[in-house]
Amino acid sequence: MQKIVLHPSGREVECAPGDTVLAALEKKGHALPNNCRAGACGECKVKVVSGQFDQGMVLDMALSQDDRKQGYGLMCMAKPLTEELVIEWGTEDARPKLFPPKENQRYIITEITQCTPKIKQLRMRPIGKAMRYWPGQYITLGDNPNTAPERCYSIANAPRQDGELLLQITQVPDGKTSSWVHQELAVGDMLKINGPYGTFIGDPATDTPVLCLAAGSGLAPLLSLTEAALRRDFRKPVTLMLSARTEADLYEKGLMSYWEAKHRNFNYKPTLTHESNPNYLNGLLPDVLPKTFKDLSEHSIFIAGSPGFVDACIEAVKKLGAPEERIFTEGYFDQAQPTIAPKSHLVS
Repeated sequence: MQKIVLHPSGREVECAPGDTVLAALEKKGHALPNNCRAGACGECKVKVVSGQFDQGMVLDMALSQDDRKQGYGLMCMAKPLTEELVIEWGTEDARPKLFPPKENQRYIITEITQCTPKIKQLRMRPIGKAMRYWPGQYITLGDNPNTAPERCYSIANAPRQDGELLLQITQVPDGKTSSWVHQELAVGDMLKINGPYGTFIGDPATDTPVLCLAAGSGLAPLLSLTEAALRRDFRKPVTLMLSARTEADLYEKGLMSYWEAKHRNFNYKPTLTHESNPNYLNGLLPDVLPKTFKDLSEHSIFIAGSPGFVDACIEAVKKLGAPEERIFTEGYFDQAQPTIAPKSHLVS
């Protein structure tokens, strides 16, 4: 059994054969930031102090050659090769404790809803024990590695006693897994999922106004976070802004109306980018923000959507005074994998 040592605390984590560093840390409840689990986003980049590891398949945009020379690695793909691997972890060990992810959890599809022309929602119930997760986390779902490889999908609801999960999945052009979901799955089908994963989670101790910014199915994790906050009677203002191309691309309007009616502190502000409609805000969300908020210095900000959308929103909220330490993001990356693995990258 190999071990991972967290520097400078010296805490040790066992790593089972075949596990990545990220998987080993998650099994012990450590919350290492991650989005794609495929070496594409760079969220799990950590400096390796000593030891060797197989870096596996990663994209240069996520881990540059300069990063590699300085000893950094992407822990979602890195597997220890030496008995001991020491990584920089900082001094903040008191992070949110994750629930250990489990593989092949069986769920039955109980309902399929066409939310928009491109987004379908799967409502699922567990056959066995309900999965424990934090609002904002995601699971992986797939079928055959060749026809529908595993992909990451955010959970769109807060945890429930019956274990029900909602997934909102966008049809991606040439996407094998999203095509499988949209064209082949039916009510009554059994699925196997893995999870939960991710650190795009709300802090229960947060006591600031909250602003959620989403585009497309990036709405899913924000629905989970918002539902959890409203359920625990969060009193500060919560604003959810959704960017959509046209009115046909807006979904969950009924739920938004219900939350606004039940919770005086909740406000829903959709914006349309490809048509003008007097009933909604109009324009790109980063351009609309300054017209909606004059100052975000006291807010906690949650952003989910494509990398370009996330980057533009980060720039916009910072201009309005949002502190960097209270900006949390979830970028939806292309998770396609190369077919041939490169040679192992060793760090000593």
